[in-house]
Amino acid sequence: MTQPPNDGATGSPGTPASDPSGPTSPGAPGQEVIPPPPPAYPAYQAPVGKRRRGLLIASLALAAAVLLCGGGGTAAFLALRNTEDGEGAKEPAVAVDNFLTAVYRDRDARKAAGYVCADSRDQKKLDAKVAEVEKYVASYASPRFRWVSPKVDNQTGDRATVSTKVTMTTADEKVAEQALRFTVVRKTGWWVCEVA
Repeated sequence: MTQPPNDGATGSPGTPASDPSGPTSPGAPGQEVIPPPPPAYPAYQAPVGKRRRGLLIASLALAAAVLLCGGGGTAAFLALRNTEDGEGAKEPAVAVDNFLTAVYRDRDARKAAGYVCADSRDQKKLDAKVAEVEKYVASYASPRFRWVSPKVDNQTGDRATVSTKVTMTTADEKVAEQALRFTVVRKTGWWVCEVA
């Protein structure tokens, strides 16, 4: 009987050799490579970075929803509330008369702005109109401004059209006239919104 070599494989020559210490190195001629068993899979845990990203996205979405709802509610409140900061006039013709008095007699643009609706209030335009009247006062001999009582031409609900004629007379008997038509609206009272 023959003895196997000291470090050789045992068994019959037709069966593959098995090494109790594990597979042999890959690429050894005539030996089969046995892959290692798959590792045991632990229970799934989301990576910490993914959890934080999800929390961040949810927080941003919530903040955006609060901003949109809160901003929309605020915008609706501002748009729907009465934005006039005074009482307005009791009648459309009175609103026009007060406006004309502030511009032509008092020559006070700030006072005139108190008779104009908030949507049309433009302090620069009012200042320019008062400056124009001041120019007439400086250019002509003692000009006086008067107007016929404003007349309501048309009134439907909270909107009215009022007309009048402004006349400037000077001490040397020069006369100039201008017909004006006003659009007046009612909110907290009657306010001048347009002059044509």
